[in-house]
Amino acid sequence: MATTEEIQFRDPAARVAAAQPIYSAPVGSPNEDLPDMQTEKMVLNMGPSHPATHGVLRIVLEMDGEIITKAIPDVGYLHRGDEKIAENMTYTQFIPYTDRLDYLAPLANNVAYALAVEKLMGIDKQLPPRCQYIRVICCELARISAHLLGLGAFAMDVGALTVFLHTFTEREKIYNLIEALTGARFTTTYTRIGGLSRDLPVGWVEQCRKFLDEVVVNFDESEKLLTRNRIFVDRTRDIGVISKEDAIDYGLTGPNLRGSGVDYDLRKAHPYLCYANLEFDIPRGSVGDCYDRYLVRMEEMRQSIRILKQCLDQLPDGPINIADGKIVLPKKEKVLTSMEELIHQFILVTQGVNAPVGEVYFGAENPKGELGFYINSKGGGTPNRMKIRAPSFVNLSILSHLLPGHMMSDTVAILGSLDFVMGECDR
Repeated sequence: MATTEEIQFRDPAARVAAAQPIYSAPVGSPNEDLPDMQTEKMVLNMGPSHPATHGVLRIVLEMDGEIITKAIPDVGYLHRGDEKIAENMTYTQFIPYTDRLDYLAPLANNVAYALAVEKLMGIDKQLPPRCQYIRVICCELARISAHLLGLGAFAMDVGALTVFLHTFTEREKIYNLIEALTGARFTTTYTRIGGLSRDLPVGWVEQCRKFLDEVVVNFDESEKLLTRNRIFVDRTRDIGVISKEDAIDYGLTGPNLRGSGVDYDLRKAHPYLCYANLEFDIPRGSVGDCYDRYLVRMEEMRQSIRILKQCLDQLPDGPINIADGKIVLPKKEKVLTSMEELIHQFILVTQGVNAPVGEVYFGAENPKGELGFYINSKGGGTPNRMKIRAPSFVNLSILSHLLPGHMMSDTVAILGSLDFVMGECDR
């Protein structure tokens, strides 16, 4: 049985109190009770070492013994200037760059960006039903893939290597599906403005159904290894507690927000594509600690399985692109036999789609949270300005508030529970 001292030691509030100087006399002054006691603090750099901080994230930690008294996250080591690059690219040419944001869920990034451009052009309501369902399938496969890696790495951070091997086994199956669908395993560039680059290949639906039946077995095994594991529970329960109020104030989204008990999911709050036609639940936590965030992601994957099965059952026939030759590339055989299609092909490739003047924002529920694109257009085929709301960047903003009062070893567990990607954070 845990002692009173151990319970207080696990409590973040008690740690904050423990981290305060034991006495307030100036350093070097005599003290009758503690003549040799000093309160000198140490500043440590955690990162930017990938195994410790899930990427090139640097955290400057001020330590009082093993207790963190101050934490300053330092980002930008992976900055590539994607938003500025977009100003010199046509809307279609920028799609491969979205693969490199959250590179664990490139299909979902493709869809979110395409929906933003389609909203600017006023064609987001014209997407064919088959296109909408395939896009949702892509998003939910990406969600499962990203959560599998996030949970596997999180478990490995706190000592459970076996779970990491389990989750990677299932991710390989997802990559096989993605490769059959897009021609690539990692950088997919599958979505197009107004539709998709290609339809589902023959036999793909059956392969996907087979995967859905297999992956739930893996979920059960992973839960048996973690959910009641004494070491995992001790490393995560009551650690990194984020209250509802703090989660909202710091702009957290996705599983990190729902882990704190906030019932907000863009797929329900502002449905897009065919999500309004699908039945699924939004899991929420009650405490907002690392353990809750783990449970939320586990249940989210099960809900994604539920969504995918409905999409495969309801998948309609029909076109995958809107019927507009000035937005979607014409078929190759028509380009070779018709002057009009040849002209449209030439204009689309060299100048891009002709977007109207205006500005829009669209946010999608990605695995890490709300991935949003703000586009400012002065007309033509390239954006005047683009701003990407990267959920990983916003979610990391709470570290300076969250880490103080915890032990340095808890930092690894907290970072794993937040599940961020620095390629998306730095953009």
